[in-house]
Amino acid sequence: QVQLVESGGDLVQPGGSLRLSCAASGFPLDSYLYRIGWFRQAPGKEREGVSCISGSDGRTRHADSVKGRFTNSRDNAKNTVYLQMNSLKPEDTAVYYCAADRSYLRAMCRLVEDEYDYWGQGTQVTVSS
Repeated sequence: QVQLVESGGDLVQPGGSLRLSCAASGFPLDSYLYRIGWFRQAPGKEREGVSCISGSDGRTRHADSVKGRFTNSRDNAKNTVYLQMNSLKPEDTAVYYCAADRSYLRAMCRLVEDEYDYWGQGTQVTVSS
């Protein structure tokens, strides 16, 4: 059974940093079958893709709004993906979700919500002074 559990959300001041974790179970993160994506949803807004990492080779992709500030990595031994968020801005405030895309059809991850089959419960990130 695939399960994803996010943690690490918190209240942080603008310019600060946070690291979110996504602990996966039921499948290996380094499998070519899977990709892990991070999405976020702010109040009153649609959910948007933030970053993703491919299972086969660990290649990452980032939304333009977070390039240069957020990085995505994984620890295969812990079967956990991390989203390191630096230089946080108030507009980064949202509930952050990790999700898993299971498919034979693509190797590189994409920030397309409909391609993700499994979702975590989300963790709240609030950037405010």
